[in-house]
Amino acid sequence: MQSVALINYGSGNLRSAEKALIRAADGKSEIVVTDDPDVIANADRIVLPGVGAFAACMAAFEARPGVSEAMTEAVHGKGAPFLGICVGMQLLASRGLEFGETPGLDWIAGDVRRLESADPAIKVPHMGWNGLTGVADQPPIFAGLKDGQTVYFTHSFAFFPKDERDVAAYVEHGERFPAAVARGNVAGVQFHPEKSQASGLSLLARFLEWRP
Repeated sequence: MQSVALINYGSGNLRSAEKALIRAADGKSEIVVTDDPDVIANADRIVLPGVGAFAACMAAFEARPGVSEAMTEAVHGKGAPFLGICVGMQLLASRGLEFGETPGLDWIAGDVRRLESADPAIKVPHMGWNGLTGVADQPPIFAGLKDGQTVYFTHSFAFFPKDERDVAAYVEHGERFPAAVARGNVAGVQFHPEKSQASGLSLLARFLEWRP
């Protein structure tokens, strides 16, 4: 049975992500909530959750000894498929521009900045269900999503990769911004699969079967 390391660094959506992954795995994968570097380094798949401010999440993540290095070894050294959720996706960026400038993992070049809207009727944070646009059919983890399909968001900042080829789906709320990113064996979603009902569970199930 494959092991899936759900990184525990104190993120608020950890337990809901765990429950959704267990349901999506349907007994075929072992979901391990962990901050043990040895477990992470040897995991078959990695999921990084996240809610809240970029700087606070990055600081909490880096405060777990050996976790960043173990995750890098698993994903970049051994090719383990990776999924970042919400701020877990944003941490892939070169830097976050929330409460100053904070370096990110820099796995996908780009910045995380606050959403902008010229329409005062469109409020930030972006909360609730919204439809996807420009959905790519690759990698296969996103193949089941369609333009117009609604998923659940809750955030004020978004990740804007430098290279648009790293974007796998968009969404609009005041402005058009990436809802999903992917490069090689690394993928991320700004929305919450664990709160997106059948669409989210389907995406997690495809992640558990993804062979980059």
